[in-house]
Amino acid sequence: MSIVELTKDSFQEAITPDGTLIVDFWAPWCGPCRGFAPVFEQAAEKHPGVTFAKVNTDVEQELAGALGIRSIPTLMVFREKVLLFSQPGALSAGQLDELLAKVKEVDMSEVHRDIEAAQEKEGKDA
Repeated sequence: MSIVELTKDSFQEAITPDGTLIVDFWAPWCGPCRGFAPVFEQAAEKHPGVTFAKVNTDVEQELAGALGIRSIPTLMVFREKVLLFSQPGALSAGQLDELLAKVKEVDMSEVHRDIEAAQEKEGKDA
């Protein structure tokens, strides 16, 4: 599967209600980013049911700022429109495979119930 380049205009539509999206925030001058790129590309080939995307933080400074990206590379994983993972630093191929396996195991109906309950509580507290 190919890797999608995301911009501030395409980012929101990439986060789908029925899919998993993993985003690599990177920059061309970043050594660890360049080292992680082949690992990310190999994972994209191994996991065809997951959307892999990259955001060049030099080009998309506004998007990176809005998402609080402070160091690169940073990975974010969204599933069914919910951010499940966000962490700076490159992962090994094994760590990335393990992360994707854990993301697939998450009971999203439980996650959505928890979010609804928190929003209802927040509404009552306001």
